Amino acid sequence: MSISHITTIARLELTQRLRSVGWYILLGVFAVVLLGVTILAYAVYSWNDFGGAGVYSIVVNMVLLLVVLVSPTLSGNTINGDRDAATLAAVQVTAASTGDIMIGKLLAAVATGGAFLVVAVPFLAVSLIGGGADLSVLLVSLLVLIVEIVIVAAIGVGLSGLIARPLFSVATTYLVVAGLVIGTLIAFALGGLAVRSEATTYSRPYDSAGNVDCENWETYTYEVPRFDLVWWALAANPFVVLADATPTEFSKDGYPVDLFGQIKLGVRTAQLSPLEQRWDDCDIEGNYPTARETIDSTVPSWFVGLGVQVVLAGSLFAGAWARTRTPARRLPPGTRIA
Repeated sequence: MSISHITTIARLELTQRLRSVGWYILLGVFAVVLLGVTILAYAVYSWNDFGGAGVYSIVVNMVLLLVVLVSPTLSGNTINGDRDAATLAAVQVTAASTGDIMIGKLLAAVATGGAFLVVAVPFLAVSLIGGGADLSVLLVSLLVLIVEIVIVAAIGVGLSGLIARPLFSVATTYLVVAGLVIGTLIAFALGGLAVRSEATTYSRPYDSAGNVDCENWETYTYEVPRFDLVWWALAANPFVVLADATPTEFSKDGYPVDLFGQIKLGVRTAQLSPLEQRWDDCDIEGNYPTARETIDSTVPSWFVGLGVQVVLAGSLFAGAWARTRTPARRLPPGTRIA
């Protein structure tokens, strides 16, 4: 592989996209959406001292949302689109190797996804000026966001090389990304509701005068869904990976101050067994676990989810690499060569 060949192919790919007026309109619409989201986020988090951290987390999640919504369209036809337009064969007969073509197109797809992050930089800067965002949160969240941009781009490029028709490859890319974003939520919800067990709640009884009896317990039994058995289904969700990997900032009361921590708390709480609940009205101090204690006592899953995403994207990309290699021994029926 040659760096000059890779950069040339990436530059050609980007030039084709940058000549489109629609691309600039899309970035402009994204900037307007981010402006509105930032204003609303400041209104939401104006009640505490960590408004900047909250706004920052919302902006980063919005960038990730736009990447998973738009990137499949930009990367899902990079290879079969050129084959359909009879321009891929012209590149394959040059000194550029298959690896140069694949890596160059991946870099171009990553750059188009990264353009959304560049547009978001002013809004991220505004949120940081608002205060409350920790440096470790900034570095880790941006690093994970960039990795997710690469993964989504690799999925699109991989499917564009494996599927002959551009329309089908774009649609399949959307389905795969939707499976990671929405499918994991559906699997978690349906799986938890499908598995049910009998739970017991313990509480203090009250006498006829309304005084609590601190010597005895009352028990209630009922059926509950077992989300604690299927919480792992959320591990591969890009938004869960981003939130779970990002360090959590807590208020003085031990509760998350931004969206990263709130998503993480929801996923970690799902790990807790619901089979026994105890509510003690005689416990004046209310020794119940705080959000910080819940997060500290549960298991992180971001590295497992990220590993699943990397294996999926890597497998698709490797398959497309093999399919694009020349000379081709077998091509799908109706595939255009030149």
